[in-house]
Amino acid sequence: MNTDVYLAYDYPLLSMFWTILWVFLWIMWFILLFRIIGDIFRDDSLGGWGKTGWLVFVVVLPFLGVFVYLIARGRDMGGREIAHAQAQQKAFDSYIRETAGGGKRPSSIDELARLSEMRTRGDITDEEFSRAKELVLSGTGGSEVPR
Repeated sequence: MNTDVYLAYDYPLLSMFWTILWVFLWIMWFILLFRIIGDIFRDDSLGGWGKTGWLVFVVVLPFLGVFVYLIARGRDMGGREIAHAQAQQKAFDSYIRETAGGGKRPSSIDELARLSEMRTRGDITDEEFSRAKELVLSGTGGSEVPR
């Protein structure tokens, strides 16, 4: 009966470094594979059949598929990644603006109340108030109403 027991000193330091290197390369390979798969789905210039072909090529023959994809389409991967990040940032900024209320136009009631206060203070004349009120009520107000 052979009972080999491997202890830490049975595994040389250089072998440990090689093992760490291979694990690192294996993890990096999967990261690269998933980035390429994400890029295939993100690319709007590819049609459905093109995406399917690249996906099958990358999944069935992963090493060859990834290398060919990087050679053929790798130059534009960064541009698509930047465009995707900018679109996400734009959507996030839009959401923040809507949530914070910065993008809301004042309602007609608010505009009329503000105009009434300005007339009461004497900042605008009755004629200017009438003209501004007509603009607000006609729906073109907002930008031409005196402040």
